[in-house]
This record gives sequence, C-alpha cells and structure tokens, in this order.
Amino acid sequence: MRRASDARTAIARRTLLGLLAAPLASRAGAAAWPDRPVRLLHGFAPGGTADIIARLLAGPVGDALGQPVVVEPRPGAGGNIASAALARAPADGNTLGLLTGGHAVSAAFAQGLTFDPVVDFDFVAMVARYAFVIVVRQDSPLRDLAGLLALARERPGRVTFGSAGVGSTHHLVGEMLNAAAGVQMLHVPYRGDAAGTTALLGGEVTAMVTTSAGVLPHVRAGTLRCLAVSSVRRSALLPDVPTVAEAALPGFEAPTWVGIAAPRGLPPEVIARLHAVVAQVTAAPPMRQRLVELLDGEADGASPEAMRAFVASEIARWRDLIQRQGIRPE
Repeated sequence: MRRASDARTAIARRTLLGLLAAPLASRAGAAAWPDRPVRLLHGFAPGGTADIIARLLAGPVGDALGQPVVVEPRPGAGGNIASAALARAPADGNTLGLLTGGHAVSAAFAQGLTFDPVVDFDFVAMVARYAFVIVVRQDSPLRDLAGLLALARERPGRVTFGSAGVGSTHHLVGEMLNAAAGVQMLHVPYRGDAAGTTALLGGEVTAMVTTSAGVLPHVRAGTLRCLAVSSVRRSALLPDVPTVAEAALPGFEAPTWVGIAAPRGLPPEVIARLHAVVAQVTAAPPMRQRLVELLDGEADGASPEAMRAFVASEIARWRDLIQRQGIRPE
C-alpha cells in the first residue's frame, strides 16, 4: 500500500512540476520567436494592391524581426481561401495574414465560410485605412454627387454604377449610397477595378465606385472626374474633391482597410512584439508616403483590441446593409 501511495505522490509531483513549467516554456518559445522565415498570406492575385502592400511591408518587418517575411498569395473566393488557411495554421507566429476590408464583407454575406471571421483570428495591427471615390466621365453633365443622386431619384433603376464585382466592398459602398440617399442606382459588376474603369470610359455606366489611386491617372489626364470620396476626411491626392458627407449625405463614411492578423491563440508576447513592429514600420515617413501613393490612405496604428472591435463592427454594419437592401453575393 505504501509503495502505491509513494507512486501516486511521485506522479502528482511530476504533473505539478509540468504544469508549472508550461508557462515558462511558452515564454521561452515566444522569446525565441521567430526562429525561421515568417509566411505572410493574402487572398488576392500577385501584382494586385494587396500583394503590393504585403511585399512593401515584408522587407522592413522582416528586418525588424530578424527573419525574412515571405509573401504567399492564395487568391480566390474574395480572400476566403487565404483566410481559411490562416485560421487553420499553427498559432506560433510563423504564419500571418494580410486582411482587407473584403474580409468583413465576405463575413457579412456568411455563405460557405469554414471559419469564424472574428473568433478564429488574433488581430495584430491595422496598417492603413483608405477611401473609395465616385467618378464619372469628364464629359458627363453631372458636376457633383448631389446631381448624380438627383438624377437617380428622377430615373429609378436607370442610372447605373459600376464596381469591381458583385459582393465587393466597392459594390456595397454603392449600395450604401443607395440606402443613405433613398435612390435605386443599378449595380453593374465588372471583373476588377481596371475593367470597370474601362467600361466607364466607354460610356457603359453612369458612374463608378473605385479607389482613387486606381483612377488618378485618368483624372489627371482629364478623362474622368471625381464627384466625392467615401472617407470622413478629404483625399490627400485629391484635396479639392469633397467627401460624400460634405457633398450630399451628412454623416456618410465608408472607408476600407488593410491589417495584419494571425491564427487565434498566438502568445501574448508575440502579439505585442508584432504590433510594435508593424506600428513602427507603418509610422515611418517613407512608408506613410508610400501608403498615400498606393492607396491614397493613411497609416493606422490601432491596437489589437481596437482592430478586433473594428472588424466586428464592420461585419455588423455590412450585414445590416445586405439584409436591408436584399443584396445577393451572386
């Protein structure tokens, strides 16, 4: 009996020592991180905006971490293929993801997701926020956003707006304009911003919801005219263009965003270090200037907690719009 009791005591002692050692091992592992190259996934095609931003960040973030950051595009399903892969990856800090505003839009439609868009991720750091613009051809008789919305009231369903595709953030910003103004502009989807801009130049649609950086060359060439920007503040690249709130709809705000996330369960020390590194990189003047040039956006150093709350609020906002407007993703 005594031998059995001694054996049980020894097992209990080893178990207790193991439990006490676990946090120490976790902290030691976090301190050693990263000990190999870090993958940065994103869900869009190579050469696109998300890919450019990911590669722009990869160099300085890798330098700060002491390991290369390798960008891996996983295009498809509006970014959901990459998000699903990120959610399934080990929560060790060696796999990160670049998320965009499309993450919240896909979550709002909530069709065929194999992951929870909030619960399955640790949100690490916001990178930037940027706006959309409403543009028309330079020879259009529409001179301002108020004029476009007035025409839409006069001709329900006959005034059209193009976007980068059904279920894109661009599409939902156009539908948000419809809802806020009480009009019925008809959505015409295209395969990306470039195709939509070509269609607008060809006179296929009345207006286009797109990114300012994408149409800036046409604006400067005098072939397109910007009516308004969707952000709360005016564009750095188009300072003479009013916001939607200034032009016609007080309180309107619909920016989009880019940020860094990881699989849920990342050690707190790793999250803290990653956030500090990304915030420092995006706050550097050269990077801030590049974000303006690429996105017409501004750096955003929001905390992981603030980013989580923001993404959840964006999902709720788009879900409400989708339900009210009866929008279908296909």
